[in-house]
Amino acid sequence: MSELKKCTVVGGGAMGRQIALNSAIHHYQAVVCETVPAVRENLLVWEEEYLAGRIAKGRMTQEQVEGVKSRFSVTDDLEAACKDADIVIEAIIEDKQAKLDVLSKISQFAPETAIIATNSSYMVSSTFKDVVQRPERLANLHYFMPALVMKLVEEHTAQETVDRLMAFGREVGKTPVLVRKEEDGFIVNNVLKAIKEEAYRLVSEGVCSIEDLDTAVELGLGHPMGPFKIDDMNGLDVRYNVLKRRYEETGVKSYGYDMIENLYKQGKLGKKTRHGFYDYE
Repeated sequence: MSELKKCTVVGGGAMGRQIALNSAIHHYQAVVCETVPAVRENLLVWEEEYLAGRIAKGRMTQEQVEGVKSRFSVTDDLEAACKDADIVIEAIIEDKQAKLDVLSKISQFAPETAIIATNSSYMVSSTFKDVVQRPERLANLHYFMPALVMKLVEEHTAQETVDRLMAFGREVGKTPVLVRKEEDGFIVNNVLKAIKEEAYRLVSEGVCSIEDLDTAVELGLGHPMGPFKIDDMNGLDVRYNVLKRRYEETGVKSYGYDMIENLYKQGKLGKKTRHGFYDYE
């Protein structure tokens, strides 16, 4: 076992709440810091429903669930959440300035020995090293369901930080994968990027429908979920921000940019809003 005992997750959205509850299930003290009241309320309802479902399916006992609840808490106080934390995981929106602001505050509030990790889907952690005290403790810790991908940034991340994070990943039931060199998007998202570009091209040019493309990928390639379903699950706001940043940096629009921007402006963000490429009523 590593020496990590308390895990703080900043951001209580779909990803953040799962990271925190997963940590509590694996016997860590887990705290979620979320400042938006409606998100906090949704988080607590989700926690109750999820744990009740584990009991109903016979995967956890009532006693085990009570133990998880005793280790899981939610707050809107970032300073209190970071106090005594062994690892703080930032899991807010995929916006560079927002992450810079939050990581700067985390660095001020967390103990000097605490690991600071960002769950960014695409941005490498060196992007934020100038706002973090002792940047050698800063790293990417990118969660997937069910695998965990951990990013090592060689310029400023200490080997000790890497070792501690790899141990943490294993202890919370994940399979950690070490990324040895800085690369936007890391491993999985770069592979998916190529698939998504072609998927959006085929649909944009009228070769096939969204539904048929997802079906073809699922049945023909054996993927559990097609690319449009993946984007709906992850949130079209996340996908839009990634494509927008890429467009601003390169001047080149990815296939699907206009399609996703249109849905984004309508507030159709995928499963979280019940409407995206698919309807989830």
